[in-house]
Amino acid sequence: MTRKVILYIATSIDGFIADTDGGVEWLSASETSGLAKDIDTTYDVFYKEIDTVIMGRTTYNQVVNELSPDFYPYEDKINYVLTSKVGDNRADINFSNESVVDLVERLRHEPGKAIWIVGGNSVIMPLVEKNLIDEYRIATVPVLLGSGIPLFNTFNPSLFLKLRESRQINTICYHTFTLN
Repeated sequence: MTRKVILYIATSIDGFIADTDGGVEWLSASETSGLAKDIDTTYDVFYKEIDTVIMGRTTYNQVVNELSPDFYPYEDKINYVLTSKVGDNRADINFSNESVVDLVERLRHEPGKAIWIVGGNSVIMPLVEKNLIDEYRIATVPVLLGSGIPLFNTFNPSLFLKLRESRQINTICYHTFTLN
């Protein structure tokens, strides 16, 4: 049995994962808008399903320098940071110059829980093109950014997915899509 590979990510209504400067401050806007009534445990439930996190160096730098500078939020997971500069390994983080496709193909056949794909196009798109993402869990935040870093780059051929779940919690819509 192979491990599930999950893309769990938030986008704006117009499909951006960050603004033009790479900022994601808009993600918390709906939480602080006063419209949040229900406790959203979506992330907590998801986080218990995984034991491995794969991200690119840009996302890693954003996490440790901006989003969570005081502590590394994934230290209880096996972490892989894809980078051209290896040798920075820590006890809880593996820096690797292995291709994301090779890494995922290797890890999915090892024992463990699901694998979380985090980050931008350089990590996501090679996996999309090779059909290596089993679930696309997309949280849509009610904001129009107008420009920024898109969730997906252009690719061919089209990839048709099946909607497995769709629900709203407060102002965020969560959609889960699978290949089959």
